[in-house]
Amino acid sequence: MNKSTFKISKMDCPAEEQLIRMKLEPLSQVKHLEFDIPARRLEVFHQQEVQSIHKAIKELNLNDQLEGTTDAELPMKGDDAHQRKILWWVLGINFGFFVAEMTTGWISRSMGLIADSLDMLADSIVYGLSLFAVGAAISRKKKVAKISGYFQMGLALLGFSEVLRRFFTQGETPLFQWMIIISLLALAGNLVSLWLIQKAKRKEVHMQASWIFTSNDLIVNGGVILAGVFVYLLDSRWPDLFVGALVFGFVMRGAVQIIKIAN
Repeated sequence: MNKSTFKISKMDCPAEEQLIRMKLEPLSQVKHLEFDIPARRLEVFHQQEVQSIHKAIKELNLNDQLEGTTDAELPMKGDDAHQRKILWWVLGINFGFFVAEMTTGWISRSMGLIADSLDMLADSIVYGLSLFAVGAAISRKKKVAKISGYFQMGLALLGFSEVLRRFFTQGETPLFQWMIIISLLALAGNLVSLWLIQKAKRKEVHMQASWIFTSNDLIVNGGVILAGVFVYLLDSRWPDLFVGALVFGFVMRGAVQIIKIAN
């Protein structure tokens, strides 16, 4: 068994990692992939020569460099059942907060909460994809990813249209109390999700992607809380609309990444 190490300077988010995985997994000589996000490094465990693998990576135009190839043993396979259990818990937490934030968002007239709820739904889709990634065939992952990406893009477009409608029409100031309280609860839920993912101690790309998306959610939760504070201080709906549009932008960006991976 050989291990080839690649330095990939443009591999800076889960989208690029999944793109590489989709490209390399169909190759019969590739047996295992390990990604190091902060170091932008990929280790490919494979049989036979590395040239065809290097060629496949180069086709992605991610500014790659082969650092070397050495003899190595294939890493032990992770505990699929344990990964599935954790991902189901995290998916349940995110989907539960999607329902809670969507409901309270409409009641409180807060676009920030509605946008955050759709971000939670988008994360639930990511975790669903991660569940498919545990032992799934590459063709099924691509099909589900493409459907999920377009669905997520549709949610973002609907959200943007609602922000524009509220921007150009008269409306009431959101109930800042709901914005702050529900966002604090969502923040706690995301912290629990991070703890569960960290507890798995797995380096597979779908687990790392789940960790990154949940980490980003903490920033979104903080943004909605801050918007609620400014709604109270300024007695204005504009901070809520601004944060809502910003979060929908995150959701759209994630949709584009997923669709790029699936193609």
